[in-house]
Amino acid sequence: MKRRVRFDSAAELELNEAADYYDLESPGLGSVFLDEVDRALAQVTEFPDAATPVHVGVRKRLLTKFPYTLLYSLRGDEIRILAVAHQKRRPFYWHGRE
Repeated sequence: MKRRVRFDSAAELELNEAADYYDLESPGLGSVFLDEVDRALAQVTEFPDAATPVHVGVRKRLLTKFPYTLLYSLRGDEIRILAVAHQKRRPFYWHGRE
């Protein structure tokens, strides 16, 4: 069963800010970042239980080409993206997001 993906509003903001940052660093790099996120989401959608558990009901999927982690929970037929977290900043800041 494929699940649909839904972003927490804060996670969506993090995603957009990261893409904007990479575009400022090098035009087009933001699109490469978003493509990498799409690849990770496709894997999460296909194999949602394969990612490493980090907290009760929360798993993480590391991006391959960028220092970011997708943190998500499974809720019925939905994958809820809780955070698009830079790997060197504020661990567990996303606690409390449902």
